[in-house]
Amino acid sequence: MKISFQKKYVDNDHLVIVLINCSKIKDSKHLNNEQKSIINDFSKINNKSTEFIDILHHRSRGSLKSITVAKIENVEKEFKDSQLEAFGGRILSFLEKKNKKEISLIFELSKVDEKTISPILNGIKLKSYRFDKYKTQIKKTGKIDRLKVIDSNVTIGKNEKEIILSEKKVKGVFLTRDLVSEPANILYPSKFVEICNVLKKAGVVLEVLDEKKMKSLGMNALLGVAQGSVRPARVMIMKWNGSSNKKQNPISFIGKGVTFDTGGISIKPSGGMEDMKWDMGGAGVVAGLMYTLALRKAKTNVIGAVGLVENMPDGNAQRPGDVVKSMSGQTIEVLNTDAEGRLVLADVLWYIKEKYKPKLMVDLATLTGAIIVALGERYAGLFSNDDDLAEKLCESSKETQELIWRLPLDKDFDKLLNCQIADMKNITGTRGAGSITAAQFLKRFVGDVAWAHLDIAGTTWSKKGTDFSRPGGTGFGVRLLDNFVKKNYG
Repeated sequence: MKISFQKKYVDNDHLVIVLINCSKIKDSKHLNNEQKSIINDFSKINNKSTEFIDILHHRSRGSLKSITVAKIENVEKEFKDSQLEAFGGRILSFLEKKNKKEISLIFELSKVDEKTISPILNGIKLKSYRFDKYKTQIKKTGKIDRLKVIDSNVTIGKNEKEIILSEKKVKGVFLTRDLVSEPANILYPSKFVEICNVLKKAGVVLEVLDEKKMKSLGMNALLGVAQGSVRPARVMIMKWNGSSNKKQNPISFIGKGVTFDTGGISIKPSGGMEDMKWDMGGAGVVAGLMYTLALRKAKTNVIGAVGLVENMPDGNAQRPGDVVKSMSGQTIEVLNTDAEGRLVLADVLWYIKEKYKPKLMVDLATLTGAIIVALGERYAGLFSNDDDLAEKLCESSKETQELIWRLPLDKDFDKLLNCQIADMKNITGTRGAGSITAAQFLKRFVGDVAWAHLDIAGTTWSKKGTDFSRPGGTGFGVRLLDNFVKKNYG
C-alpha cells in the first residue's frame, strides 16, 4: 500500500474521516455542507463510545455514496502512541473488509491533537504489511492500493518530520518481518548477510566473519551447531557510529540467527517443524533495529551482532554428549543438540564483550519453548543482571506495547548447569525453569557488563495477528528497542 499526501480530495475515492477529540465538524475546506451535516449526525448517534469505526451510506445528487467515519475521543497528552497506532491498524482492517481500494483520508482535529496524526498513519502502515511474494495468484479483494492523506492545514506541513521519522521506523520493522518470513531454502546464513547489505546504504558498516575466522577466534560452541549443515555459518557485525564522540563505548544488541532448526541429532518432532524457519527471529530484530537507528540518524554508537547457523542432522553433525570449548575458554557438554541457540549466543556475546567493551548488551532469541508455556504469545521474557537496564526496557515496553515480563535469575538456578565432565552442560536435565536456566547459561558469557536477555519465542510469530501486524512475522522488538535507544541514548 502506497501512502501519499495531496492537497485536494478526489470525489471518486472512498472518503475516510478521522475525528480526534471532535464531537462534530465545524470548518473543513474539503467537505461540503451536506457531507458535514451527515457526518455530524452520524457522530452524534455514536457519541456514547470513546472509539468507533463505521461506514455511513447516504444519497447525494441521486446516487448512493458511502463515507467511513473513525472517531476516537479522550485522547489526552499522556495517551500512548501505541494506542493510536493500534487505532490506525483497526481503521485499515475495517477498510479492507469493506473492500475499498482508493482511499482519501481527512483528519478533523484541533491543533492540540496534531501529534496524533503520525502514530495513526504509522499504525495503518504497520498493519498493511503482507508477505505474498511467492503467491502466483493474489486475491485482489481486501487489498488497498493507495491511501491519500488530504492536507487539512495541520496534517502535512507541521507533522512532516514526524511522519517521515515514522516511515523510517516502519522500514526497520518490515526488514525484520521479511527476514523472519522467508523460507529456509531461500534464507540461510550467507543469504541473510546478502539481504542485510541494504543497511550499507543507510550508513551501517558491515563486517562478516567466515568459518575460518571464527575457528581462529575459538568460536567452537557456535561452529559445533553449524557443522551438520552444508550451509556455512556466519557472524555479522553491524556498526553505527552516531555519536559525535567516535571513541564513545557503544551499546550493543546481539541476535540468535538459526535460519532453520531441525534440532540436530536430538531431532524435533515433524509436526510443526516448518515453523523453525523463524528461529532466526532474534537476528532479524537486530538487523531491523540497526536499519531503523541508521535511517533516523540515532545519536549514539551502536553495535549489532548476529550469529547465523543452520542446525541440521547429517553425518558430521554434533552429537549429544560432545564437549566443546567456547571462545571464552569455558567448556560445555552438549547434552541436547536442540538447545543450540545458547551455544551460538555464548560465543557472540563473548566476542562483543571482549572486542567492543560495550556499555551494555541486550540479546534477543527465540530461545525456549518454555517461555511460550509461561507467557504465551503476549509477552516476551526478560532476564537481566542489571536492575536499571531492566527498568528502562520495561518502560519502553509499556510505551510501545511490545510487552515484556521480567523473570528471576539466581545462584540456585545457575547450579543446575554444573557438569561432571565440563564447566557446564547446555541443559539441566530437569523439567522446570527451562527459560530461566537458559538465561543463566547465557549469563556465564557476559562478565560484568550490564546485560539483558529477551526470549522472544512466543512473540516473533503470530498465527492470529496482533494490533500491529497480520498473521505471520510480527517484527516484535524493533519498536521496543528503538524507543529504548531514543529515550536513553539518542
